[in-house]
Amino acid sequence: MFNAVIVLERKPIHIKAKPEDIAKNVIAVGDPGRVEILMELLDDAKIVNKHRGFIIATGFYKDTRVSIATHGVGGPSAAIVFEELVMLGAKNIVRLGTAGGLVKELDIGSIYVATGAGGIVNGGGLSLYAPNYIPAASPDPWLTVGIMNSLKRNKIKYYYGPVFSSDSFYAETPGLAEKLSSLGFKAIEMECLTLFTLGWMRSFRTAAVLVISDNLVAEEFVFLTTMELKDKFIAVAKAILETFSKLNK
Repeated sequence: MFNAVIVLERKPIHIKAKPEDIAKNVIAVGDPGRVEILMELLDDAKIVNKHRGFIIATGFYKDTRVSIATHGVGGPSAAIVFEELVMLGAKNIVRLGTAGGLVKELDIGSIYVATGAGGIVNGGGLSLYAPNYIPAASPDPWLTVGIMNSLKRNKIKYYYGPVFSSDSFYAETPGLAEKLSSLGFKAIEMECLTLFTLGWMRSFRTAAVLVISDNLVAEEFVFLTTMELKDKFIAVAKAILETFSKLNK
């Protein structure tokens, strides 16, 4: 008796867009409200997907075509979007999101460039991608350095280092923050581990720039929303867009 093997055809089923709708350069965000803010930076921007709440807009920054895409919350949701964006032609995906600070120097509103990501073993929805393995989880170095240089040119102060990608938003505690910071992590978020791993597995370039929205070791807990951090997102998005523009030359 033979065991049946089901092979899924690799075509998008959550993003109802055509390959010509998606640019090779993508800024990926968790909050769909962020798409509405950032698409104002593009010329001729059009919404190309609303299905499943994964709002995606595509337009031009100078002469460079760019898509801004919603990836949702958490690794499994993000993995679906990253996989399907690549199926549709994306080559460079930069996550522009939020993170919680794990060290006191990361005040709310600080800009943090992720240079690597860690998590629990097979976390981030990666258990079926790399069972029994700890996959490579680092961003593309050239894309990351390009963004760092663009931030510097625009006089945007930033910090950098590894992030911890959590699967459980409400499991964060002061004790966890102390443990993670002792392991070298300076910020915590939910999707970079998935993005970086899939980047190497599927051969697309990745990077991530995060705005610190809260700090787990602060004396008083404060959490800022997308709208409250709007100016930060716009400034960082411009730096990312300039990096894409240079890649296009």
